[in-house]
Amino acid sequence: MSAKKVLFIDTVHPVFMDELQRGGFTCVDGSKLGRGEILEGLHKYEGVVIRSRIKVDEEFMDSGSNLKFIARAGSGMENIDVTYAKSKGIVCLSAPEGNRDAVAEHAMAMLLSLLHNVYRADNEVRKGIWKREENRGVELMYKTVGIIGYGNTGSEMALRLSGFRMLTLAYDKYKQGFSNDYATECDMEGLYQEADIISLHLPLTKETEYLVNKDFLAKFHKPIYIINTSRGKVVNTADLVEGLKSGKVLGACLDVLEYEKSSLEDLERDNLPKPFKYLLESDKVILSPHIAGWTYESNERISHVLIEKILDLY
Repeated sequence: MSAKKVLFIDTVHPVFMDELQRGGFTCVDGSKLGRGEILEGLHKYEGVVIRSRIKVDEEFMDSGSNLKFIARAGSGMENIDVTYAKSKGIVCLSAPEGNRDAVAEHAMAMLLSLLHNVYRADNEVRKGIWKREENRGVELMYKTVGIIGYGNTGSEMALRLSGFRMLTLAYDKYKQGFSNDYATECDMEGLYQEADIISLHLPLTKETEYLVNKDFLAKFHKPIYIINTSRGKVVNTADLVEGLKSGKVLGACLDVLEYEKSSLEDLERDNLPKPFKYLLESDKVILSPHIAGWTYESNERISHVLIEKILDLY
């Protein structure tokens, strides 16, 4: 096996290959290879760089008998069997530091667009429709936002909210003592009582799958807005739609959807799930195609973060 040989299964910023090669690695572009071709030659590599194109399961890692690391150009690790990787001594790397600013900015853009009816008003004006009273907005000032998950993106979201004179509460099951100038640590009961807006910043795990469901929504004392820039299956879409219909949910900003596979392009337009059709037709919902962390700057920054982490292994 050639020393320090790395297979790039997905496309990433060019700086990634360039810098690794300067560091003495041999980098191979495998972005056009099928799964079978990848597995057949995987034993030649001690590292792989991926995004979401293929599932990194037991079969994958058994084929990569010389793998030392798997680097995911992004934050979520749900397409990697991290537990099995650990059992085989394979280090799994991700780069939430690389796109946290992008995600927080996108979440803010969606929220402001929703509350101030920007998208709806823009569409109407382009059609010669001039409605002012119907598009009267809602201000963020003096509202209470609840952040669930106070990691990289949750903390950046709190930083950006701090300029709007809001009360920002944050809950994280796995962190304590993180109150600062931007957010006050809170338990879920506090969020249920106080929140006007909920922003989700969670990985997709067995614990968080469909966290936002009918029972979850029923616990809030006030009608709420929901922002989800984490993973689609954190929210049960059918239950969210029921909340929108009943008024329990005043509006939703969704960069991710539970119907995603690798891409929403896999969904047939004439065969969409009914809850998704409702979201498409609702002016209480802002949608984007999983692009919150997808900026020109984050694309390069993710690569730099992973380069440093890979070099640290050696």
